[in-house]
Amino acid sequence: MRAEEILKKEIDNIFDRIVKIRHEIHQNPELSGQERETNLLIRSILEAEGIPFETFEDHYGIVADIIKDPSLPTVAIRGDMDALPMPENSPKPYASKREGIMHACGHDAHTAIALGCALALNSRKETLPGNVRIIFQPSEEVLEGGSSQMIEDGALDGVSAVFGLHVYPYLRTGQIGYKYGVMMASADTFSFDIYGKTAHGARPHEGIDAVLVTAMVIDSLNHIVSRRIDPIHPAVISMGRIEGGKAPNVICDFVNVAGTVRTVNESVRKEIPKMMETTIKGICEAMNAKYHFDYKFGPPELKNSDEMVDIVKEAAEEVVGKEGLVDLVDPVMGGEDFSRYLQVVPGAFFRLGVCNEAKGTCIPQHNTRFDVDDDSLTIGMKILSLSALKMLEKEAKRR
Repeated sequence: MRAEEILKKEIDNIFDRIVKIRHEIHQNPELSGQERETNLLIRSILEAEGIPFETFEDHYGIVADIIKDPSLPTVAIRGDMDALPMPENSPKPYASKREGIMHACGHDAHTAIALGCALALNSRKETLPGNVRIIFQPSEEVLEGGSSQMIEDGALDGVSAVFGLHVYPYLRTGQIGYKYGVMMASADTFSFDIYGKTAHGARPHEGIDAVLVTAMVIDSLNHIVSRRIDPIHPAVISMGRIEGGKAPNVICDFVNVAGTVRTVNESVRKEIPKMMETTIKGICEAMNAKYHFDYKFGPPELKNSDEMVDIVKEAAEEVVGKEGLVDLVDPVMGGEDFSRYLQVVPGAFFRLGVCNEAKGTCIPQHNTRFDVDDDSLTIGMKILSLSALKMLEKEAKRR
């Protein structure tokens, strides 16, 4: 029997166990930077299986190594662990037990899949043509991104390629989405304060209306994408929060606005903050107001390696057949900090279909009723494990 078939059979054998692990993690979600119990659960399973791993003092990430021979190449698989600060609205027995926190993005599935890969690959360790590293990453949902911490702490040291996935309710269970080149946008955040001068609402000429100035700024910022950026380069500037004002009859002297910027072109990304500040400054000077502008760069655009996408497609075809492969064609404006790994080593990220109407798992992410079809876990484990195996086989031929 081929190594691939043996590995897939091993994954089938541990399927029920991985489902239980996924449900346990789903019931006990933890926010970014607080993944202590998830960390302990992973560690207990790795210890029981005799898989060596490394932990860190300043975060809850874990790096597990399945080592055939230290002199051979190493390929990495990444799973993220954190949940979102939102309530779950689900009748399912494994719904979140923590008020105001849920796995609304599917990271419970990612963690369980990564664990399944670790267990299956470890059971076949002696037959592997190299080594596999499993990266359990915290804090994907925050701007700084846990991938930066993991990279700084050596998670990619000695790694020649990295693979990852994200559950996707827009594809059916049994489908996977692949994308050559840029797959996802960079994800930056900004905020700005507008300072005016209070006055009675009936005597606006005696004040400087921060609300009016803010309205003018927001209107002008919304013209940047449509009038100052080449339309062949997608970009998004969205204001998500506006706070200001104390009373309906008082001219407001302070407004705070915060939002996000998404691009799929690095040169456009670098120009947008300058365009934004020029706009804010000009309007404030015209209206005699003052301002403070802050822009934070988040994860860059996610750009897959063509060679690694080919490997994922080859692995996926063995799992779901050609009919299960979906070319995503266009990038999406969502962000993903897996992109930082791809700046260090080549790799590929793909979408794992989890939509099953009968099970109610076709609901978009970041929704209080979001859930994952457990049958997709097997598919994710097999594609990631086979991708790692195929990459190691390629590395062996190059040596």
